Amino acid sequence: MNRIRIAVVGVGHLGKEHARILSALPEAELVGIADVNNHQARSIADRCKTTAYESHEDLLDIVDAVTIAAPTLYHHKVARDFLERGIPVLVEKPITTTLAQAEELVEIANSREIPFQVGHIERFNPAFEELTRRPINPKLIESERHGPFTGRSTDIGCVLDLMIHDLDLILSLVRSPVEDVYALGAMAFGGHEDIVNARIRFENGCVACVTASRISPRPKRKLRIWASEGYAGIDFVDKRLTLVQPSDEVRRRGLSQMELDPNRREQLRQDVFSKHMETLELDCTREMDQLTAELKHFVNCVKTGRRPRVTGDDGRDALALADRILASVQRHPWDGVLDGPTGPKHMPAPLGKLFEDDSNEGREAA
Repeated sequence: MNRIRIAVVGVGHLGKEHARILSALPEAELVGIADVNNHQARSIADRCKTTAYESHEDLLDIVDAVTIAAPTLYHHKVARDFLERGIPVLVEKPITTTLAQAEELVEIANSREIPFQVGHIERFNPAFEELTRRPINPKLIESERHGPFTGRSTDIGCVLDLMIHDLDLILSLVRSPVEDVYALGAMAFGGHEDIVNARIRFENGCVACVTASRISPRPKRKLRIWASEGYAGIDFVDKRLTLVQPSDEVRRRGLSQMELDPNRREQLRQDVFSKHMETLELDCTREMDQLTAELKHFVNCVKTGRRPRVTGDDGRDALALADRILASVQRHPWDGVLDGPTGPKHMPAPLGKLFEDDSNEGREAA
């Protein structure tokens, strides 16, 4: 197989970037795109010098592989049609809207032994790739994924839109069954949850605290890990990895300030992150962007038959954990009682406005 004949289904905000990148890859031939929006399909097809089709079914007989960036609601139907033909698929996250749908796609792909990749793009973030090359056994994880409201992905909430990235990353690092989940969240614009915090406890003792918000003024995407080996922190926006580990002397003898005089305590304070706790700051930026790396990886898997870095099984597992979080969000009792307000749509009534205080008590407190 020389050049992979590939197509893109869904060329909206993200799919048009799939088409742009695939049209420039020397190892791939973009033979077509499909989108229900005919004007959008023709516009992107002209830009990428390929052919626009009205339906994904028109592509089934002309491709060696496909990437799917249609709305989540259509992932199952479109992916199943290609997988049942034995055609490798990369489907954007989340894999499907329901766990049963994900299970069906995984079963089809595994039974036919064809590459089935899910677009959890942060696995291709160079800072995360650098971390995976190092020995670390997480015992406490904190992740924050905040972003401004974009008006996109309104068919799902922030758990399936944003948090699922970090759920996939955490599952890939911890490699232990989830024992317990507790979560709460709130809805700001109607329809789905817009901010969620979850606490995940694993059977191996690791605990992960995960927050996602799509109503924040500035983007923030960070992962922090504490382990026996030390500390690792990732800034996904800046693609930076911070590593901290105890020095050999601290590992052998420990570090205590209980018996030190004030002068030596001050010296210890100054030396902590230069002598006793070794720190390494890594700038992991590279020329190739994450989406290009992800798509090149998929094309290579199609050519070689190798297992993708993020499999359908991985996408299913992330969705299963997301479902547990969403169920917990729906059950959360805001007043601590079962017959009170619960879930993201039914928060308690506000006491007043944060920006105004007309009460005597407020003036006296000020």
